[in-house]
Amino acid sequence: MAAAAPAAAAASSEAPEATATAETEAGDEDSREVRVLQSLRGKICEAKNLLPYLGPNKMRDCFCTINLDQEEVYRTQVVEKSLSPFFSEEFYFEIPRTFQYLSFYVYDKNVLQRDLRIGKVAIKKEDLCNHSGKETWFSLQPVDSNSEVQGKVHLELKLNELITENGTVCQQLVVHIIACHGLPLINGQSCDPYATVSVVGPSRNDQKKTKVKKKTSNPQFNEIFYFEVTRSSSYTRKSQFQVEEEDIEKLEIRIDLWNNGNLVQDIFLGEIKVPVNVLRNDSSHQAWYLLQPRDNGNKSSKTDDLGSLRLNICYTEDYVLPSEYYGPLKTLLLKSPDVQPISASAAYILGEICRDKNDAVLPLVRLLLHHDKLVPFATAVAELDLKDTQDANTIFRGNSLATRCLDEMMKIVGGHYLKVTLKPILDEICESSKSCEIDPIKLKEGDNVENNKENLRYYVDKLFSTIVKSSMSCPTVMCDTFYSLRQMATQRFPNDPHVQYSAVSSFVFLRFFAVAVVSPHTFHLRPHHPDAQTIRTLTLISKTIQTLGSWGSLSKSKSSFKETFMCEFFKMFQEEGYIIAVKKFLDEISSTETKESSGTSEPVHLKEGEMYKRAQGRTRIGKKNFKKRWFCLTSRELTYHKQPEFIERKDAIYTIPVKNILAVEKLEESSFNKKNMFQVIHMEKPLYVQANNCVEANEWIDVLCRVSRCNQNRLSLYHPSAYLNGNWLCCLETSESALGCKPCTAGVPADIQIDIDEDRETERIYSLFTLSLLKLQKMEEACGTIAVYQGPQKEPDDYSNFVIEDSVTTFKTIQQIKSIIEKLDEPHEKYRKKRSSSAKYGSEENPIVGKTS
Repeated sequence: MAAAAPAAAAASSEAPEATATAETEAGDEDSREVRVLQSLRGKICEAKNLLPYLGPNKMRDCFCTINLDQEEVYRTQVVEKSLSPFFSEEFYFEIPRTFQYLSFYVYDKNVLQRDLRIGKVAIKKEDLCNHSGKETWFSLQPVDSNSEVQGKVHLELKLNELITENGTVCQQLVVHIIACHGLPLINGQSCDPYATVSVVGPSRNDQKKTKVKKKTSNPQFNEIFYFEVTRSSSYTRKSQFQVEEEDIEKLEIRIDLWNNGNLVQDIFLGEIKVPVNVLRNDSSHQAWYLLQPRDNGNKSSKTDDLGSLRLNICYTEDYVLPSEYYGPLKTLLLKSPDVQPISASAAYILGEICRDKNDAVLPLVRLLLHHDKLVPFATAVAELDLKDTQDANTIFRGNSLATRCLDEMMKIVGGHYLKVTLKPILDEICESSKSCEIDPIKLKEGDNVENNKENLRYYVDKLFSTIVKSSMSCPTVMCDTFYSLRQMATQRFPNDPHVQYSAVSSFVFLRFFAVAVVSPHTFHLRPHHPDAQTIRTLTLISKTIQTLGSWGSLSKSKSSFKETFMCEFFKMFQEEGYIIAVKKFLDEISSTETKESSGTSEPVHLKEGEMYKRAQGRTRIGKKNFKKRWFCLTSRELTYHKQPEFIERKDAIYTIPVKNILAVEKLEESSFNKKNMFQVIHMEKPLYVQANNCVEANEWIDVLCRVSRCNQNRLSLYHPSAYLNGNWLCCLETSESALGCKPCTAGVPADIQIDIDEDRETERIYSLFTLSLLKLQKMEEACGTIAVYQGPQKEPDDYSNFVIEDSVTTFKTIQQIKSIIEKLDEPHEKYRKKRSSSAKYGSEENPIVGKTS
């Protein structure tokens, strides 16, 4: 190995505790960190009534994207040949930066040309709360390039008195365009921006232009322009730095931002308009302004109805306080599994009062999981479900708090299990493109249904065999939960010999494996959405697998398929061997026996995807340009090579052992004039990588930090910029082995499989309690009513929707919740006031929304 690189030469120690997204609260003598964290969860459901093509083929191949301003951060699969595409795709991600608009674009896929944008739904950040947690149909709006803007401009204006050659007095307007921030990427790359500066009035339009800044989304212009404000000969000065009232009202400064197109047309990036009368009371004015659409950018002549898009959006912004504030709420929540009855616990009450149980489930499951309290809590709420279950065949089939908690738990802890079990076979299915269609109505010309049946049976058998042999890989938390479910189901239905199996199969087959098979991209089992034919194949496999699981566990003599062709196909699997295999597998994963190690510790597959890396220039003539590569991270190593579909045996696969990673940090945009860059500092040269968007960059940095956190010799200092042309751009040190000039960012949890920020989860729960205070109050009143009146309920009351088994214990818990929430309100309110007062209107954090036409 070569000698350690520059960063490796730095004094090594454990990274100091800090948080990249933290804001420092310095209201008291001791400074306190408050982290502002944003996340987005929801579902792109479907579109309808899209405009058809003109001509005989009216159908479109559609997909949808999610954009933070103009940056695409998510893309759905393509739905072919439809004007009402059904996407049904859930999404969740952390938002690592500020934004103005959350936009959803519907595209028509075009193989030969650029994809056509059919329409969009754009929601202002401040309006997101109006749509939170509910499905809404949004009308698609036209996409006009003049209205697609993002970013802000830093501007300074002055008014100077000027004496002309003939002795008359006029005034000079000084426009200082300082900088812009957050301009969009153009074709995936930083733009080449310039600005035009104009003074516009009824009879004038003077325009000047800045220099072009190359390859940057944050240009520093720092250029000053002078404009004479003309006066009539009858003008007499009223006072210093004062322009006549009528002139003030009529003049305005307009800044237009453009991307220099060189040989093609320049692209409009946005504009601001500032009336000169902002200087009426001051001799100078300096502020940040948000870029706005161009004149008539949002106004178009009457257009056809573009269709609608159905969305479910839940945006959250949490102010996470220091840990000591959350002690009482955490303690109360973690006591929940021990509360008798469970319906009187704080965790259960949270699920009862939230408008959408899913809002409560994610933070609750993560917090309880982090403290090993999830299994007893899930067991207790599942037992409550069983009390209301009258038919053993419908056991755990609803969407209760218990089933949702278990679904979320399996997603969190079962990711690696799915990868080692399903990924190799799913890769084979997606890459082989064998036809498996067995529906006579959907067969294509030339298809042989018998061959398709054999293909489908081969895949089902292979997948089924892998699943039923996978019990050694099933996470212990899942096994412990399944054991509890099995015991409770047997006690609830003692005369049904099969219920002990169906209680487990309803989760592991129906809600775990079958869902992952039909949607591999959602579970990170495939890097891209499968094509339509592959999706159909996966759907048929998923249906068969889930039926095999339930059929084998119930020993039914016939399947439950509605389709005749599926009933016929399933006859191939109605053999005793499948029933025995299912029961053996369910016995193994619902056992409390300690699993023996297989002897070979499999590396945990953590993340993979396509990004750009800067060539290391290992050879003398090697160019240090950026190349597209496929990255794969396991718990042992980070590898990168050419795209999977193009890799050949002779292609090199480069490997960085995880134990050699010394730090993972963001890279300043100025290094290569590229956004979303980070660096992996290891024993050789730093690896410079560009992700496709801010969300992806954030996820890679996070998972790389987690997997390498416990490495020896981690750095305490690093260089935030690159080493280019003989010096570090950040500190200008000429030695490549110079000590880093900036402290490394925060340490992160060491558990690479379950990264849980318990303070963040507790803050989310606090927010949910705060939002649901009215319902909490109603529940409290209901407890009082029940305690006083113990007679039969004649008519539905306000509390008929709540589960209140013990009104006294429930009332006591509610009182504790309210007391804790009130105490937490104080530091939150203090921080909000400080934040609003410190973010002055016109500052970079709180820019002015400029004038629009």
